[in-house]
Amino acid sequence: MELHRLFAAEDLIVGFDPKDKWDAIGQLVRHLVGRQAIAEASAERVLEQVLARERSMSTGMERGIAIPHAAVDDVQKVTACMGIVSRPGGLTFQSIDGQPARLVVLLVIPKAQKLLHIRTLADVARVLSNEAIRNALIGAPSPREAWEALSRGEAPTPR
Repeated sequence: MELHRLFAAEDLIVGFDPKDKWDAIGQLVRHLVGRQAIAEASAERVLEQVLARERSMSTGMERGIAIPHAAVDDVQKVTACMGIVSRPGGLTFQSIDGQPARLVVLLVIPKAQKLLHIRTLADVARVLSNEAIRNALIGAPSPREAWEALSRGEAPTPR
C-alpha cells in the first residue's frame, strides 16, 4: 500500500501538540470525525476501542513512530490520519526502543478485514522506517508539503 494514497494532505497534522498519548488519540479521532471519515455517532465507540487497544499494549514502535489502531465495525474502509508532533522532544508513547514518538498514525480498520489490518500496519511501519521519509515529514511546514514528502519518498527509484 502506498501511504500517500491512504492519507489526504488534510489528514497529515503538522504542528501536532497533544499533552500526552491519550490526548493524542482523542485529537486524532476527533480529526477523523471532523473530516467525516468517521460518523459522529460512532466517534465515542471508535475512541474507546482505540484506547482499549492502547491500554492492553502500547502501540509505540521504534524510531519515533506510534501507530494506535483498532479494528471496528463502524468503518467500511481503512481510515487514517497522522499527527506530526511539533515538540523536538516528541511524545512519550512507551515505545519499544524507549524513544518518544514524533509521528503518531491513527488507523481505524474494518473489523471484518483482518488481513487488511495486518497489511496496513506492516505497510505503515515499513514506509516510516525510512529515515529520510520520517525526517521529511517532521520537517514539513504544511500538510501539503508533508503529503508531497511522503509521496516523493515512496516513489520507485529509476533504474
